[in-house]
Amino acid sequence: MFYKIMNLLTSLLVGISAISLIVGGIGIMNIMLVSVTERTREIGIRKTVGARRADVFLQFLTEAVTLSMVGGLIGVGLAAVASVGVSHYTPLRPMITPKAVTLALSVCIGVGVVFGVAPAVKASRKDPIEAIRYE
Repeated sequence: MFYKIMNLLTSLLVGISAISLIVGGIGIMNIMLVSVTERTREIGIRKTVGARRADVFLQFLTEAVTLSMVGGLIGVGLAAVASVGVSHYTPLRPMITPKAVTLALSVCIGVGVVFGVAPAVKASRKDPIEAIRYE
């Protein structure tokens, strides 16, 4: 009975985590789309002076991954603080292993890449002349 309950709770937490990752990824994508719109003129100038599509794509993809990683690092920091609090006030001894931190940050990188591709493609496909004229 105990293992059935633990498996159910694990499945429930995985589902909630997946939904949270999707919502966070959509938030990152929206932030990056707004950034592309606000920086249209900059994109046009960069492309006019010789930046290739791949350069602009890589810039915006890197920004999305960085944004995602900052969120992941904040999450790991909050988990460490919560772990200390739990161990101080309860008999439980939670552990944050390097493997768990690596997995969490790897997932953050994946979310940044997956949800950063669309804004990066949009930025890289802008016509330089039209982008410079954009107000």
